[in-house]
Parts: sequence; structure tokens; C-alpha cells
Amino acid sequence: MFTDLYNTDILTLSSTLENAALPSPDGTARKVSKLCGSWLEIDVNIDDGAVSDCAMRVQACALGQASAAILKAAIIGASLEELQTARDGLRAMLKDGGEAPTGRFEKLALLAGVAKYPARHTSTMLAFDAAVAAFEAAQEAAA
Repeated sequence: MFTDLYNTDILTLSSTLENAALPSPDGTARKVSKLCGSWLEIDVNIDDGAVSDCAMRVQACALGQASAAILKAAIIGASLEELQTARDGLRAMLKDGGEAPTGRFEKLALLAGVAKYPARHTSTMLAFDAAVAAFEAAQEAAA
């Protein structure tokens, strides 16, 4: 049933994450999937309108971990607009049959198969939902 989801690319990505925290983050957010219990916390530092550092704590299925690994690999230098665009593109890909995000987060295309499994959408979205929330929290704290 899930063999098309848990392929080598997904499993490899999910194995690359290391739980960590930033000592003094500019913004932090936690998102939880009530359906499966997966959760993700992210810390970000922001300099000149872009992410300059990031750390995460993740307890999620391989899909949530893979999404978080894609985010972690490409987040440095990302603006809030880029994170929002990637989040919205991922959501559209999963829920509406949209095209995979392009640019810095193009590896999200590896998660296109998740669209067939609505119960996995929320855990796959955790990292990007949390990253946007953490960036916004950093902006609020700076204001």
C-alpha cells in the first residue's frame, strides 16, 4: 500500500535529520499533526530578511522527516516569501493536484505521491507550516 511513498529517496532524506536547537533563536514554532501525533519544532535566525540559521526537533513519520530534510537543506538564505510560496505550493501539490514547487525547494517533487494519502498530508506539511510561523514570530519579536 505505502511502497510508492516510502521509496529509497524518501527513506534516505528522512535519515539525514539531526535534532538540534539554536541557543538564541529569533523565532521558534511548533506544529503538530493531530491525526497521527507527528510534531516538529523549528528555530530560525533571520538576518537582512532571510534565514541565516535553522535547527529542528522532529518526531514524525518518514514523510514528515523527508519534508523537513528538504526544508533544512535549502532554508538558509530563504525569505519569508520563498517559504510561503513553497508551503503553498506543497499544499496545492498534495491537495489540489498542483505542480511541485520549483526553485530552492524543488525536491518537494519527491513527495508528490503523498497526494494519494490524505491522512499523510498534515505530517508532510509540518516543516513548511512551522518554518513560516517561526519566520513570522521572528519578525514580530523584532518589531
